[in-house]
Amino acid sequence: MRLSDDAAQNFAVPAGLWEREDARRALCDRDIGTVLRFVRRHTGASQTRIGSLVGLAQSDVSDIERGLRQVQSLSVLTRIAEGLHIPLALLGITDSPATVMRASSPPKTPDEETRLTLAAQAQEDDVRRRTMMASAVGIGASLMTGTTAASASPRDPAAALEQALLNPPAAQPVPYEQLATVLAAARDDFAAAHYAALGQMLPQLIAAAEATRDAATGHARERAQVLVSRSYVLATELAVKQHADSAWATSVLALRAARASGDPVPIAEAARVTAITMRRAGRSPAAVDFLTRTATSLGAERGTPAPEALAARTCLMLTAAYTAASTSQRGTALDLLQEATETSARIPADGKPLGLFTIQASPAECAMYSISTHNALHTPDEGVRHVTSVIPTQLPTAERRARYFTDSARMWHQIGDSRRAYTALRAVEREAPEETRRPAIQALTADLLYSPRALPGLKEFARRTGAVAS
Repeated sequence: MRLSDDAAQNFAVPAGLWEREDARRALCDRDIGTVLRFVRRHTGASQTRIGSLVGLAQSDVSDIERGLRQVQSLSVLTRIAEGLHIPLALLGITDSPATVMRASSPPKTPDEETRLTLAAQAQEDDVRRRTMMASAVGIGASLMTGTTAASASPRDPAAALEQALLNPPAAQPVPYEQLATVLAAARDDFAAAHYAALGQMLPQLIAAAEATRDAATGHARERAQVLVSRSYVLATELAVKQHADSAWATSVLALRAARASGDPVPIAEAARVTAITMRRAGRSPAAVDFLTRTATSLGAERGTPAPEALAARTCLMLTAAYTAASTSQRGTALDLLQEATETSARIPADGKPLGLFTIQASPAECAMYSISTHNALHTPDEGVRHVTSVIPTQLPTAERRARYFTDSARMWHQIGDSRRAYTALRAVEREAPEETRRPAIQALTADLLYSPRALPGLKEFARRTGAVAS
């Protein structure tokens, strides 16, 4: 979202900033990532503040600064120039948007031109895809393209969801295939750790899924129940990450819809997030019992079960192991870990990756849960070998890579190696910037600030990620 006129006027750049040689060089080259870093360094503005000034999400600003996204759109360049008080001419933009004068810069090689063109096309394709899917279920285009709605805050991605639980938005039934496509886009946002965008999308998605279910009968209603359940599973995952109280309500609604579908895999997905909320409410023993009973109902421990059943059982056992460890049930936790690992090994390796809606049942996932389980048991030394067994680049999503680095940071922190803990936290920020604003990550960052060893850059990291007031 763009700031109001009064708020925007409160932003000022130092006099003569755009006359500096390094600033002019970056503007001449349209190196927007360097420009944004330059502005933040000389004004002290956060990425969220910069995003508000130029109409971009904080995650977009982060991607641009890190070179993961190229800015070539004239409208975006103009917004950036206007928001940051950059003379348009320095970016090679004339007063008329229809006439663009390229700033003088060294000619790009064919490979560079191809890379930049593909990056711009990929971004435009993603916006078109999201806008198309938004119209399919009545979600505003601004919610699907990464801009921040007035009712939501990047610091609290679950806020809009909590409001929607009390005052559900109106929605109409939509075709199943279109709804499934939008749900897949929402899962992509979760996998990419785009939590602000997900939090904005979910209220209308849930409302559309429920309207579609309520208008259906028979088998069509059961299919729609799966979409309702998975929408609430995503809502619970988001609420858990933000330590939001709405997690319990969304998990119960997910489980209710899953059971109505009669499909064992969605039932397992909903049972997993319900057990997570039970653990957070201090009911870990009951959560372990619930998870193991659900896993047994899949029938994957006997005969020749379907790969999907094996994968679901693996994920449930992993969650049960960590839950048991949270109350120091060491023997139970390690037995469940071993069972999950053995079940995972029975999944055929020649097929597509399997698991539940938000995690996979892979050897890497088993290793990651081993790290977190030993952290919970306060035996971090036993997790070191699992850290070295995981190749982060082979993890399927940014959310999972961030989870791996988070667990690693906690492990090193418990061991007393603050340097490695901070290195892991910086890897979290690199993989998924929005993860670093989660309450759990902010608490770990604050703990590191009080470690006896001074860590260069830690204070700036803490301010940047909201762990301390900027």
